[in-house]
Amino acid sequence: MTSGTNRVLDELAKLVTDAAGAAQGVRREVETAMRAQVERILNSMDVVQREDFEAVREMAARARTENSALIERIEALEARLAKFEGQSAPKTAKSSAASTKSRNNS
Repeated sequence: MTSGTNRVLDELAKLVTDAAGAAQGVRREVETAMRAQVERILNSMDVVQREDFEAVREMAARARTENSALIERIEALEARLAKFEGQSAPKTAKSSAASTKSRNNS
C-alpha cells in the first residue's frame, strides 16, 4: 500500500511540475505578445527610444559648449578689431568724415 501511495504522489508531483512548466510557457507567450503590442502602440505614437534620446541630448550639449566657445572667440576677435581700428583712426573730424564718405562710395 505504501508503494501505491508513493506512486500516486509521484504522479501528482509530475502533474504539478508539468503544469508549472506549461504556466511558464504561457507566461512567456503572453509577455512576448504584450511587448509586441506595446511596441506597436509606441511606434504609432512616434515615441523615441531611450538610446536615440540620449544620443541627441549629448549632441545638443556638445553644440552648446561649442557655441559658447565660438561666442567667446568672436568677442575676442571683435575686441582686437576694435582696438586695431581705434589705433588707425584719423585724428581730425574732417579727415574722419572724408574717410567715411569714401567707404560709403565704394
